[in-house]
Amino acid sequence: MAEESKPAEQETAETAAESKTSSTLALPAFFGVKAGMTRIFDEAGNHVPVTVIKLIDNYVSQVKTTEKDGYEAYQISYGQKREKLVNKPTKGHLAKAKIDVANTRYTELKASGVDTANLGKTLSLEEFKPSTMVDVTGTSKGKGFQGVIKRWNFACGPMSHGSKFHRTGGSIGNRATPGKVWKNKKMPGHMGVVRKTIQNLQVVEVNQDKGYLLIKGSVPGSKNGFVRIAKAIKK
Repeated sequence: MAEESKPAEQETAETAAESKTSSTLALPAFFGVKAGMTRIFDEAGNHVPVTVIKLIDNYVSQVKTTEKDGYEAYQISYGQKREKLVNKPTKGHLAKAKIDVANTRYTELKASGVDTANLGKTLSLEEFKPSTMVDVTGTSKGKGFQGVIKRWNFACGPMSHGSKFHRTGGSIGNRATPGKVWKNKKMPGHMGVVRKTIQNLQVVEVNQDKGYLLIKGSVPGSKNGFVRIAKAIKK
């Protein structure tokens, strides 16, 4: 009896694996949450600083086609919140894609040869195995209003007694001609909270069971901030 049931068990496992694969879609980018930094030790005992990325579900919420939209892309939804915090139009949009979670963030990933059958599927991590080189994009930390020394790394003036020029920006004009301040002049102002991309970082470990991914080095953004992880374009 045991020998007769074994093929049936194997068939059931294979069917479940095929079903799981068919419900996912492999794309060259996905979105996660920066959980913080830590360190690990490799097989040679070397100290490796890593950033921990919390893995979250990314869903295909819409398929953009050339016939309907003029270009091909997949709209990706992520960032789950409580259902009461999502408005009715967003709920209807998710329901149309048969997504039963309340996502609040949306973006698009361009792709060629899109298929409407992928609507509602989750993104897989097949393209992001250990040793894969990736580009990580996030929003940098905010520093508030800062002067030119911290913001642009200007040099200080003499700090000795008697000097009246210490940490100011100095002259910003250009004499009588043209008699104005040029656009994009480096001056004091708001620092941080800008889109930053760090290229050619290495994936150290992927653990989907525990829901985390380790990337060697630091990535832009603060804890609990969303980051975009994509296959490196310069490797």
